[in-house]
Amino acid sequence: MPYKARSAAPAPAPGAAGTRGAGPRTERSHRSRGDAHGAEPPEPRGRARSGPAGATGAAHGAEPPLSPVPRSRRAMEPPGPAGAPGRPWDEAKAFYDNLAPKKKPKSPKPENAITIAVSSRALFRMEEEQKIYTEQGVEAYVKYQLDHENEPFLPGAAFPFVKALEAVNAQLRELYPDSEELFDIVLMTNNHAQVGVRLINSINHYDLFIERFCMTGGNSPICYLKAYHTNLYLSSDAEKVSGAIEEGIAAATIFSPSRDLEVSEKQLRVAFDGDAVLFSDESEQIVKAHGLDMFFEHEKAHENKPLAQGPLKGFLEALGKLQKKFYSKGLRLECPIRTYLVTARSAASSGARALKTLRSWGLETDEALFLAGAPKGPLLRKIRPHIFFDDQMFHVEGAQEMGAVAAHVPYGVAQKHKRPAQDKQQTPNSK
Repeated sequence: MPYKARSAAPAPAPGAAGTRGAGPRTERSHRSRGDAHGAEPPEPRGRARSGPAGATGAAHGAEPPLSPVPRSRRAMEPPGPAGAPGRPWDEAKAFYDNLAPKKKPKSPKPENAITIAVSSRALFRMEEEQKIYTEQGVEAYVKYQLDHENEPFLPGAAFPFVKALEAVNAQLRELYPDSEELFDIVLMTNNHAQVGVRLINSINHYDLFIERFCMTGGNSPICYLKAYHTNLYLSSDAEKVSGAIEEGIAAATIFSPSRDLEVSEKQLRVAFDGDAVLFSDESEQIVKAHGLDMFFEHEKAHENKPLAQGPLKGFLEALGKLQKKFYSKGLRLECPIRTYLVTARSAASSGARALKTLRSWGLETDEALFLAGAPKGPLLRKIRPHIFFDDQMFHVEGAQEMGAVAAHVPYGVAQKHKRPAQDKQQTPNSK
């Protein structure tokens, strides 16, 4: 007989054959009708019966007791998406996963890596300590460091650059778990070994992955740069940087910006000047000796002749090699490395030779900005590079004023020191 929602007939006995309306709708009707006639209410969902229909508990107005056999966690917790365990299970798993010690990645072999050597004063701010060293001597300096070794240094000019290198490494390890073509950061300092404890504490405080140290106890670390297969050396000591350049190693004196400028945490951005940085200083020699008009004529006549390489050509080459690893995975637009050519050259009069030189080397930059003598600072403020390399302090200071981290490359005719011999220009271990 068809089911009628308003029927006052008594509920069919449990187990009776169902007709239309049987199943969940019939059960709901039984509940409402049973309540109306004082019948036993059905037991709550999720609880087991303690006797026939839970009669004893119902007779005394008590809840039916729980089953002695607990249901599974999966059944008790609200299910997640697609039947996955519910939130409490996920939270518990995440809690225990976090208790497990984090395994640090393995350091690459120096001959396979792109080695960036950074001085302690480039990586951290040590103005107060340097003042003590200058005014009171090495013993007072070491004592101060020991007394404060549990206080981490503040981040220095090279700190954002190093963090960006490590962010690139993290993505490379995901794409190429077995590859050692990574950035390898070496702390290169003439500090006393006892100061190393504070440096280690600071590195661990900021969760930096720097496993290789070179602490020379007052001696110049330049003699160790080649042994570490250094591709780039950054220091706040101009004299040491000049020594590295003369040894044929890419190097620059890094300066802190005059104001704060937020930089990307996901993409490494490196900006290069052209002449006397990526290229040799031959064109600058023409300008110094004969003026701009002769320079333009010279560049036009030699447009198809590649310029000789400058001190940082090898570093751009190393960056390009890592970029291609992302390109081969279809990630050109999402590549975490971006390079810029920011040059005082004018595009129409002398830009072609610069671009053709890069092409002849099999290199490129993601962006090329020809400023025709205009200030570089405003453009660098828009680029927000982690580091900008230039051979002239005028442009370095302009970048600083705009908040960009800039590094001076002491190479070429514009510098006071003697230009390195041609056979020393090759950056060692350019890979």
